[in-house]
Order: sequence, then structure tokens, then C-alpha cells
Amino acid sequence: MLSYNEKSGVYVSTPSAIHTMGKVQSIPKHETRLRHIWIITGPAGCGKSSVADFLAKRLNLPYIEGDDFHPRSNVEKMANGIPLTDDDRWDWLETLRNKAVEELQSGAEGCVVTCSCLKRRYRDVIRIAGREADDVVVRFVYLRASEELLLKRVRARKNHYMKDDMVHSQFTALEEPDESEVDVVSVDVSGSLASVQNLTVERIRGCMEEERQ
Repeated sequence: MLSYNEKSGVYVSTPSAIHTMGKVQSIPKHETRLRHIWIITGPAGCGKSSVADFLAKRLNLPYIEGDDFHPRSNVEKMANGIPLTDDDRWDWLETLRNKAVEELQSGAEGCVVTCSCLKRRYRDVIRIAGREADDVVVRFVYLRASEELLLKRVRARKNHYMKDDMVHSQFTALEEPDESEVDVVSVDVSGSLASVQNLTVERIRGCMEEERQ
């Protein structure tokens, strides 16, 4: 389990019987083909699930829906308009990271994961997966939108636990990726869903092409 030390700015790892990081075997150099963990990020209402599902199908990769792995306590908090704390998120983030690693261990060439990753330190937890093998690359796709737009989209949802005040709390907590986070691709989601999905695939294929050069 990870805890964050605000003064030192580092993570402290404590043993957890539930969350243990697996090891991904590197592919021999003569067979090297980069394996990607694509993390689709952003606040509620930005379209993470729709974009991730589309991307996974286009790239023929397994898809991990982050919301499915929230413990009941987290879901109940969000349903009651109570923002999640860092302590609420650490185990969830580790679980998602481990699920992604398990997909690679099982032979997948990569995977697509939805996770809000609102803060840089949350993204850093996921980034640890990229240190497991030389051919594993973690990249984030940040779906960028205004709070006004996402409030409108969330209000149109039916039977979803995320409420208006939770969208506001997510924007309050949001630390948008800056130029120092070179593994982040930013996509504007103000257009139609189809245009956002196609733009995401285009940007990701561009990243993979650059890596091959």
C-alpha cells in the first residue's frame, strides 16, 4: 500500500496482502516491440469510458474500466457527494496498475485503462508499471474540457453515482499535466464524441510512430 508524505514529496510503501506488484518479463531485444499501457484520464463527464472502449477496439487491446474496481466505500462516498481523499484512492490506483500489469503478464501487447488520475502523484503511482520491463511504456491521454461542459454532460447521465458537486470537487483537486509530463497526450473533448474518439486514435498512433523512429 502507498501513502504520500506531503513534506518530503515521496511515497512510502507498506506491505499489502491484496496489492502486490507483479513482474513483467522483458521481451528479448531481437524481438522487442513496445507494449503500451494507455491510461485515459480526466474528470467525470469527459468521456473516458467511451474513448477508452473505442481505442481498445481499434488497437485490439484489453480494456480495464477503472470505475469497476472502486471499493463499495468509495462508491458510497461519491454517491453521497463526499469527495474521495488520497487515502481512499491509493489502493484503487494500485489495483488498476496491477490489473494492467497482469494483462501484460498474460501475453497482451498492451491495454487501455480508465482512471481519472486527477493529481500528478496519482499518475506517478501508475507510472511505476513502466519500470517493470524495458519494453513497457505507460502513456496518459488527458481528455481536456471545461467544468461547465462536463457539468452539462453529467447532468444528462442516468443512474450514475457522480453528481454535480462531485464534478466541481474534481476540478478543485485537478492538477492538469504540464510540459514536464512528457508521457501525457492532451485531447480537447469539446467536439462530438466521434471526433474525440478519432482524434485520440490519431494522436496515439502518432506517438507510436515517433517511438519507432
